[in-house]
This record gives sequence, C-alpha cells and structure tokens, in this order.
Amino acid sequence: MRQLLLLACAGLVVTAPLSAQEVKLRSTLDGHVYQVTCVAFSPDGKTLASGSCDRTIKLWDMGAGNNTATLKWHANAVLSIAFSPNGKTLASADWDGTIKLWAVTTGKNTATIKGHSERVPSLAFSPDGKTLASGSWDETIKLWDVASGKNIATFNGHSSVVNSVAFSPDGRTLASGSHSDTINLWDVPSGKNTASLKGHTDVVFSVAFSPDGRTLASASGDTTIKLWDVASGKNIAALKGHTGCVLSVAFSPDGKTLASGSQGKTIRLWDVTTGENTATLGKHTGWVDSVAFSPDGKTLASSGNVDNAVKLWDVKAVNEAAK
Repeated sequence: MRQLLLLACAGLVVTAPLSAQEVKLRSTLDGHVYQVTCVAFSPDGKTLASGSCDRTIKLWDMGAGNNTATLKWHANAVLSIAFSPNGKTLASADWDGTIKLWAVTTGKNTATIKGHSERVPSLAFSPDGKTLASGSWDETIKLWDVASGKNIATFNGHSSVVNSVAFSPDGRTLASGSHSDTINLWDVPSGKNTASLKGHTDVVFSVAFSPDGRTLASASGDTTIKLWDVASGKNIAALKGHTGCVLSVAFSPDGKTLASGSQGKTIRLWDVTTGENTATLGKHTGWVDSVAFSPDGKTLASSGNVDNAVKLWDVKAVNEAAK
C-alpha cells in the first residue's frame, strides 16, 4: 500500500469511493438446494455456470435469466468449474477429486478424469484451451491434456493443500495458492517452481492474474488481499477491509477493478491503481464463496453458501468511475 500512496502523492487522481447504492443487485438466481461453491461466465458472456454442494452444475441464460440446463453426473459436491477459451467445454471437479468435461451445447458429459486422491477446489484452462490445470487437497497440481484426458505433468512443491490455480494470460506461468500461506509460480513448459511468494499469515484461498499478466492478486484467511508484481515477486499492495477470510478474487476485464468475496458475507470492489475500496455489497446471508466478472465487465456474479443462490450485480458505474 505504501507504493500506492507514493503514486497518489506523485499526482495520480484517487477515485472517491462509491456507495453500495451505486451498484445495483440486478437479480438472484435460485435453483440450487445447497451451497453454491463456484460461478463462471462463458467467454461470450451469454451463459453463467454455477456449481453446488447439491452435486449439480446449472447453466443460466444471461439474456433471459433462466436455467437452461442442469448437469447431474457428479457423485459428490461440485467445488470448481471453468469454461474453455472457446466456450465449447465446461470442466468441473468435485469433493473426491473427480474431474468431468461437458459439452456446453448438449450438456453431455464427454470425459471423466481421475488422478487426484483428494478434493479439487480449483480448475483453470490454459489460454489456448489445450491444457487443464487442477489444484488439489492432495498437495499437488496436475496438468491434463484436454483432448485425451491424460495427465501430462504433476507439480509438487506445496507443503499443504492447494486451493487455487490460475494461468497467466500468455499461458507460460501457473500460479497456485495453498494452506501453507504461500503462493508458488511455475514455469509451465519446464514444470519448475520459479518463485514462492510469502507475506500472508494464513491460508491462501484464491489467486488471479490481471489481464495484462503483470499483477497477481491473492486472497487469504488473514482477511487481506495482496497484489504482487509478477516479474519481481514483490508484494506491492495489501488491501484491507474484510472482516473474515477472503475466499475469492477476480479482476475485471480491463484490469482496473478487483472484486473479492469473504466469510464476512460481503463483496468488496477495489480500484487496483489506488487500492481504494470503491463499493461494499452485502446481500448474501452467508459466506461469499466465489466471484466472477462477465467478459464485458458490466456484471459481477457471486455465490453464497447459506442462501444457496447466485447474485448478479450491475457494476457498470464502478468500472466507469475507475477509468
């Protein structure tokens, strides 16, 4: 945060925080009967997927706001989902470590991938869509060839469970966050651990790259969000304000806004340049497990673990203020 303050003193204009009233709750998507653990937008923004402890994945039409399909072949709670870059495939993973691939247009389960011995709370497709990364409570990260479903690499290096994985925009670096309070950066072609980022004092629940790949955000049980310079591995800011563990972070498509969901039942929006909390949203009745921006940056989706719902927020006003 010191660097952010120095930048402000150097002449940058700090955007005044927006009130929560300037962010409208557009709608609430009901249909799951248990905790909604994860949400993800399709690359074209027309579909939202939500995974739940009710062992299903629901697909929602963003134009009409209705549930268009329910995918039911998981035997355990669905913990993570991810769309392929072309939007044709949806990956999902569950409590026992099983990963499934689905054809989005038909809803058919096209592949079942097994290899992890514990739950898989995070999935990420490489930018070219050829590789799927999975982070697991078995303390490993696995890379899978999407076409064949074969395990092509296993990264070992964390001393505890892996909660989150994310590819850099160029696909050459993978970031992973773990229960050991650390974030590891991996060179994907070689599989080498190139850096370990330390600074959090509790579990790292979520990691996300900025759209330009220069900044990494991490969410932690220490109630903070940290921003890291990827090239140097240095912590450049600590965002504080949440009253509970921060469970999820996501950058807006233009990289100017960061959203975070927490155990404190709130979502916070942050101006990435200044570190200012621009809005605090509190309509969920329990933990906010997951947040995701639509590709056009106008909508934020969030999932709750008590209300069993997905909420859609109109965040256009916040993103315009950040410009």
